[in-house]
Amino acid sequence: MNDAGRQVDLLAESVDTAYHRLLGIEMPLPEGGYRGSYVEKIATTILERDSTKYVEMDIGERRATFRAAALNWILDEQKQILRRFGLVYDVWFSERELRETGILDSVLTRLSERGYVYNQDGAAWFTSTLFGDEKDRVLVTSDGQPTYFLTDIAYHENKFERGFEKVIDLWGPDHHGHIPRMNAAMEALGHDPGRLELQIVQQVNLIQGGEKAKMSKREGRLVSMEELIEEVGVDAARFFFLMRRTSAHLDFDLDLAKEQSDENPVYYVQYAHARICSILRHAEETGVRRRGLDRGALSRLTADEETALIRILLIYPEVIEKCAASRDPHGLTAYLQEVAAAFHPFYHRHRVVTEDAELTTARLVLVEAVRLVLSNGLSLLGISAPEQM
Repeated sequence: MNDAGRQVDLLAESVDTAYHRLLGIEMPLPEGGYRGSYVEKIATTILERDSTKYVEMDIGERRATFRAAALNWILDEQKQILRRFGLVYDVWFSERELRETGILDSVLTRLSERGYVYNQDGAAWFTSTLFGDEKDRVLVTSDGQPTYFLTDIAYHENKFERGFEKVIDLWGPDHHGHIPRMNAAMEALGHDPGRLELQIVQQVNLIQGGEKAKMSKREGRLVSMEELIEEVGVDAARFFFLMRRTSAHLDFDLDLAKEQSDENPVYYVQYAHARICSILRHAEETGVRRRGLDRGALSRLTADEETALIRILLIYPEVIEKCAASRDPHGLTAYLQEVAAAFHPFYHRHRVVTEDAELTTARLVLVEAVRLVLSNGLSLLGISAPEQM
């Protein structure tokens, strides 16, 4: 949690401005301050809870109070939305608390003792060029302030101290150039470089009406996760986010995600599962019982659509292994679409419940196998497998 530094101070100052304006007291927004509607919501919450008690308070004390209130409000909002999305983090780690532990000084001392720090122009520099970086990096500025780089080094050092065997970071595309320096810092501290894996997560563009939504957190022009879930639902949001590699750009088509047609990939997969459930209900309602299978019954599955389904079902374990090894579930979303694409033509061309008891039994087993794979795959992705649509 980035709950320390100038950006958090700007947040507190922005809330302070909104609080006074709600009371009819004009106060200028700080340069670089935040204008989002969430800022006014935080100020409104404070005003409704504590009334005007902060107007006469010392400005430093008031802004410290507003800083804490804003951080708690935002964090609570994020946790609620993430729980709704089906995502729960075990630990929320505070940058402010990290700085208070003294680990920044400890890391700086260790790097200095190992000969990887020098002073120039009043600043402390890390010799990252010794490890292949394009230039050395500042750890402490000339006015004595730790840089974000030093804080990041200390955070990773803290993770290793907590017993992490493997640390996997997901960084935004604007941090690609930071990878060599972070790897250099871990190596300089004596850690096996293989214990840290840095992955770049590319930008997500929200598309509506064929146009890309323009967003700015500072200006308040943004689409929140809560709004996205309200718009398309949790299942579609999860499936669409998982359809691309983390390293690939994603154009999230809001209109497509809401569409109830074969063009919508999550609808296409879920509808295949619902159709199979309908077939199984029909079989039960008509008194058809699946008998014990023998090779004779299975050998009846000879149609092209049947063998195509069997072949694709057989590779499911391999798909899971590959996704697990690469830590990239987009292969599973693609696979489930392929299973659905194989099932739908089978459904349209072949009756499952027929007058032929042996063939009926074999086809019921086949569609149940398809249902199990679809259900299991969707479950792994945190997406529901509806029985009716």
